[in-house]
Amino acid sequence: MKKIITLFIIFFSIHAHGQNALFIPDTLQGPNYNLTIHEDSVQFFPGTITHTYAYNSNHYLGPTLILNKGTHVTINVTNLLNDTSTVHWHGLHVPSKWDGGPYSSILPGASWHPQFTVMDNASTYWYHPHTDMKTAKQAIKGAAGLIIVRDTIESALVLPRTYGIDDFPIILQCQQYDSMNQAMSLGMEDSTLLVNGTMHPYLDAPAQVIRLRLLNASGERTFNFGFTGNMPFYQIASDGGLLDAPYLTTRVRLSPGERAEVLLNLTGMTGQTINLMSFASELSIGIEGGPTMPMPPGSPPMDSPLNGIDYTILQLNVVLPALMNVVTTIPTSLTTNTPYPEMSANRTRTIRFTADSAMVMDGPFYFNDSSFSMMRVDYRIPVNSVEIWKLVNETMVGHPFHIHDVQFFILDRNGMPPNPNEMGRKDVVFVPPGDSVRFITRFTDFTDSVVPYMFHCHILMHEDAGMMGSFVVLDSAAFTGVNELNRDAGFSVYPNPACTFVSVKINMPVEKSELKIMNILGETVSESTLLAKNNSAEPSTMDISGLPKGIYFFQLKTDTKIFNCKLIKQ
Repeated sequence: MKKIITLFIIFFSIHAHGQNALFIPDTLQGPNYNLTIHEDSVQFFPGTITHTYAYNSNHYLGPTLILNKGTHVTINVTNLLNDTSTVHWHGLHVPSKWDGGPYSSILPGASWHPQFTVMDNASTYWYHPHTDMKTAKQAIKGAAGLIIVRDTIESALVLPRTYGIDDFPIILQCQQYDSMNQAMSLGMEDSTLLVNGTMHPYLDAPAQVIRLRLLNASGERTFNFGFTGNMPFYQIASDGGLLDAPYLTTRVRLSPGERAEVLLNLTGMTGQTINLMSFASELSIGIEGGPTMPMPPGSPPMDSPLNGIDYTILQLNVVLPALMNVVTTIPTSLTTNTPYPEMSANRTRTIRFTADSAMVMDGPFYFNDSSFSMMRVDYRIPVNSVEIWKLVNETMVGHPFHIHDVQFFILDRNGMPPNPNEMGRKDVVFVPPGDSVRFITRFTDFTDSVVPYMFHCHILMHEDAGMMGSFVVLDSAAFTGVNELNRDAGFSVYPNPACTFVSVKINMPVEKSELKIMNILGETVSESTLLAKNNSAEPSTMDISGLPKGIYFFQLKTDTKIFNCKLIKQ
């Protein structure tokens, strides 16, 4: 009886009218951006503060970054946490050393200064930490923010784009809090909804066509977006850009990491109230957020009161427009997406989603039965290669698959063409239990034999537990000379891990070579010249006792080749 009463109270609070005005994050304009991540607190619950992470002057989340395609930008990131962090520009096509993955750690008190030219199409992207095994903890505590890219194609369309007036960021998280009202990174019983960090939010929306930029920033929950009364709306963009034409629908399903831009026509509806909903009762078993599947004995509970029910996310109160030139029509066409022809693919890779047994619901999960290792690179990809990746989910749980560096086009789901709203550019694709998805992409522009890109499940707890892999993109010259990190035939470094001294042995006949040691920020910490006249040359001994603990990259450069390997300093 007590549990029934508790569920009723939670259910009633979820469906009650919004009580707090939706917070709209401020914006930063370029080309130079300053982001400072720090510890803060928010009183989400009466009488208790919740410790949070945030950027700049915010107490939770960060400002929205406005980027313009073709502009060269510099982002100065300062870490004021008492922990190592990173900032990943989710969805953006940037060099791997500026991508912000786990190899680009920012130590406490340190700064990081990525700079790149914005090459992406107009759409909604986002940023968040990507620290190895700590992504869930830091992102769930509030370290995240939106990125809006603008370009000339999108700007020529008649669309709502006045930020916070008719163009609204909707950053949705579903959190689990402990008895002290502190965020938990497990999330298996998450029941607290936050929209832009606001609980029980409402938005005064103008009686015109409005634009909602939906981001699922939750740790694991999938949302099945729609509006009360099954009010129709148009999806105009997916993760990486505009669709060819607006897609009329009543539902958009977004798994963690996915984004969608939608247009809702509120013309003539002044004074009315409608709700943005998640129709989770329509989700299948095995999708986080859908009906709860019975758990095997000994497994942690997964009985969130939100699972498998329909609930309100955001209350929209329709008010008079604030702009003079309001948008009241929907465009008939948007852009032209041209997927790579399937016959142009140079290679097909198959990635299986696996677990220790068929009954596992809470992980750990793997790719091809292997857990992530910072010491391993899974794929070496030639630059400009067109590839098909086939994702096969052999587990009982749906997984959102995210790849860094590129946007892709979905070829098919279980052999069938994708729905029109999935025919645009994507960087996250949801693969339900037992399903398979194929996508095609091209790895262009950036090569780096040292710092890898990542691919992973965007259920953050799965990612942190090892459902992640890495790849490097190599130019044609380096491709013949660089093997996977830590398995390089050109030279060897041992022991690994090491504390004080390492031996460096060159495994080929060269007259002279240059050895460079770099830290995870890409900074050179040591340089030296090594001699090796034949394969039996004696190894050189190097003192690394003065280096701080962490991961280092050794790069050996000869007259014709470059070799790399990785060392853990303990």
